[in-house]
Amino acid sequence: MTESNYLTIEEAISKKPQTVNLRGWVYRERKSNKFVFIVLRDESDIIQCVISKSKNPELFEKAEKLTIESSLKVSGELKKDERAPTGYEVAVTDLEIVQVAEPFPITEHQSPELLYDNRHLWIRSRKLSAVLKIRHTVVGAIHEFFRSRGYYEFDAPIFQPSQSEGGATLFEVKYFEDKMYLSQTWQLYAEAGIFALGKIYNMGPTFRAERSKTSRHLAEFWMAEMEAAWMNLEEVTEIAKDEIRFIVQEVLKHNRKELEILERDIKLLEHYAESKYPTIKYSEALDILNNEYHMDVPWGKDLRTIEEAKIAEHFKVPVIVTHYPTEIMGFYKPPSSENPKEALCFDALAPEGYCEIIGGSQRSLLVEDMKKRLEADGEDPENYSWYFALRQYGSVPHSGYGLGVERVVQWMCGLDNIKDAIPFPRTMIRKTP
Repeated sequence: MTESNYLTIEEAISKKPQTVNLRGWVYRERKSNKFVFIVLRDESDIIQCVISKSKNPELFEKAEKLTIESSLKVSGELKKDERAPTGYEVAVTDLEIVQVAEPFPITEHQSPELLYDNRHLWIRSRKLSAVLKIRHTVVGAIHEFFRSRGYYEFDAPIFQPSQSEGGATLFEVKYFEDKMYLSQTWQLYAEAGIFALGKIYNMGPTFRAERSKTSRHLAEFWMAEMEAAWMNLEEVTEIAKDEIRFIVQEVLKHNRKELEILERDIKLLEHYAESKYPTIKYSEALDILNNEYHMDVPWGKDLRTIEEAKIAEHFKVPVIVTHYPTEIMGFYKPPSSENPKEALCFDALAPEGYCEIIGGSQRSLLVEDMKKRLEADGEDPENYSWYFALRQYGSVPHSGYGLGVERVVQWMCGLDNIKDAIPFPRTMIRKTP
């Protein structure tokens, strides 16, 4: 039988032909003296398949050998049955076993660590499959968002000679006879790219050697970044809002079934898709935290997760916070001309406790200021001479930001742990499989 003779389970349920040819894996199995019930899964859905001993004794004997995750092909009559998991079942008239699986190491009740140890098998679960489909939509939405607005995709090297986000979080690697670092961000190279292409974006792997074991951090993750010439802080924050809203809309458009599998609050996502998102300054955020929630956060302190969560909870939609204290920001985030203690930067905070999903800024054009800030951090400004040269040849105002793909996926899916937002997580303590 050729590939064209087979339908996916989703196609079969949608088209409802009288007879179907399906193939997949055993998701669940139950056996009695008269019937073998197989819940078959493929990449699209699950469906119950029934083999009757009285009607097909040979098939019944064959089906009794099936174990969880065995691969098979079935043919049979498609019938509506409200008692079945997806409302339909197949009365099997033919069955071909491709491979009988060995006892599956993952049973119904397992510890999180065992699931991570068997991640190569656990990605078959309905939950993780649903997450990966939503991730697919998120990534596709990001590409569509920027390309539809005239941005060019622009790639930067993974091996980089200097840091941009803090030396303490660098992964040092041997590079022939020298040493280099795995990319913390695409940004510095993007700032070169805008003088050729104007508006650019990128999707790429990012590496941070943060010694963190929290549910919000990965050592290797994917970041979607953008950079644009002639753009100021106010303009770039509006782009960020539009991108977030577009991603939510696309997930709602393409992944309602997956959201239901994950038991996600769809009405809440619809609220995010339709709402306007506020922009407030860091100082306003402190007023809210201190006056309304009595949190006593001093000016100059970076916002912790608990404080970010409270701000987003206050507005109940994604919120942009701008003008953080200059002294705690990266060297490339410039001081405001109106108040040098405030940097022209921003974070986008997601509600429901998911907090920062985007970080960005207008970029500094003040070479001497950047050199002093690098020296204060123990960095040699000479390592950034090529970057500073961008300010010498037709410099213009420009801005950009980075969106954490896994953080957005975690929020869209309502996940407790960011490790479930990526196929194979890498953390301080997790490097296999």
